[in-house]
Amino acid sequence: MNPPRSSSSPRPRVLIIGCGFGGLAAARALAGAPIDLTVIDRSNHHLFQPLLYQVATAGLSAPSIAAPIRHMLRRQANATVLMAEVSGIDKQARCVDLSDGQRLGYDFLIVASGATHSYFGRDDWAEHAPGLKTMADAFKLRAKVLTAFERAEALAEESERQAWLNFVVIGAGPTGVEMAGTLAEIARHTLRNEFRRIDPAKARVILLEGGERVLAAFKPELSARAAQQLQHLGVEVRCGCRVVEIDEEGVEVESASGRQRIEARTRVWAAGVAASPLGRMLAVPLDRAGRVQVDARLNIPEHPELFVIGDLAAALSHEPDGSTRPVPGVSPGAKQMGAFAAAQILAVVRAQVRAQVRAEASGSASRGQVSRGQVLPAAPKFRYRDYGNLATIGRKAAVADVGRLQFSGYLAWLFWLFVHVYFLIGFRNRLVVLMDWAWAYWSFQRYARVVAEPASSEISRKTER
Repeated sequence: MNPPRSSSSPRPRVLIIGCGFGGLAAARALAGAPIDLTVIDRSNHHLFQPLLYQVATAGLSAPSIAAPIRHMLRRQANATVLMAEVSGIDKQARCVDLSDGQRLGYDFLIVASGATHSYFGRDDWAEHAPGLKTMADAFKLRAKVLTAFERAEALAEESERQAWLNFVVIGAGPTGVEMAGTLAEIARHTLRNEFRRIDPAKARVILLEGGERVLAAFKPELSARAAQQLQHLGVEVRCGCRVVEIDEEGVEVESASGRQRIEARTRVWAAGVAASPLGRMLAVPLDRAGRVQVDARLNIPEHPELFVIGDLAAALSHEPDGSTRPVPGVSPGAKQMGAFAAAQILAVVRAQVRAQVRAEASGSASRGQVSRGQVLPAAPKFRYRDYGNLATIGRKAAVADVGRLQFSGYLAWLFWLFVHVYFLIGFRNRLVVLMDWAWAYWSFQRYARVVAEPASSEISRKTER
């Protein structure tokens, strides 16, 4: 193992692992600070994950919802970007190990590595029901969805086609609801008149939810409206329906009416998430989802220099009245945690600089000496500001819960469009997405329907049979 890479600069070294919403917010908040910042991510781009399902369903192209990390931080002179995989974290030595053998020292560390799919102990299901977290996931799912229609068209027997035209979405949170609604629109509008042997409108989109209602995080009345809008689009909504088995040909579900098998060649997993495996490297208490249990300042015990934020953190919001509530795993929460962690680091660094200046003025310290890793005793507690929940269901269909306002339908859909365009990274992305959505609205078309390979090996095997 190489020794820790040190900087000739006496400035504090800050490492950020992960450049999702939380990591990017922290990096930007540290712009211009007297620090040496290093941002580490496995990919070279920041992804606007709320619109990832649009790439998976051919509504948007990949560059519309992603931007290179280096480009976004190009004017931040104190920042270095590394595309690398973290293989270990040594809290005592304050070092991060990379898979290429490098060891980076730090004075402050922000871990923002996000979340991955959770199959509730059935990891073998991942092969048959892919989730949607990365751009690679979106490309694979898009190929799977579009190729399913192609394979149905190629089959001569009507009895064999329907399994290819059955689409099962497992989990009725925002991602599952958005995916199900969009799949129904593709079948009934986008692909109309493009096939000769099959009628895409006969495709079945089945949304499975183990709980009692869709969008459980929303108020019951909004949840009910969402279910109605899904059904209006042609989605079969089945609540209280627990998946017990998934294989390459379909799923088995269990409900109050008994056990049933659904033959479906395309399955999408949107039922659960688990924290990044990086949390286990910290050797600290984790919750059931693998999230790191942090304190009121987003630190782990006995390490005020180490912050855990975003989906990796089991954080609490500390309200003015002294109560606490869990911080939801949404992008606003990650952004606020990133900005909060950066603010704590800046406060410590500025206090150290002031102390150094006073010491130099009194002649008790040499120039350039910096005290590392201290913490301010009066540091504030993290408080999450909830600006509401949004979920789109399909064309002119959405639900919105914003403060005291709850509304659905066309108005909620317009509000959802405005919010997501506003928070996209970069003017170009906003303009392109707005143009693509406007064209799709008037024409019902989705032109990002190019797949690199006509079929996966699984699809090819099924067709050959």
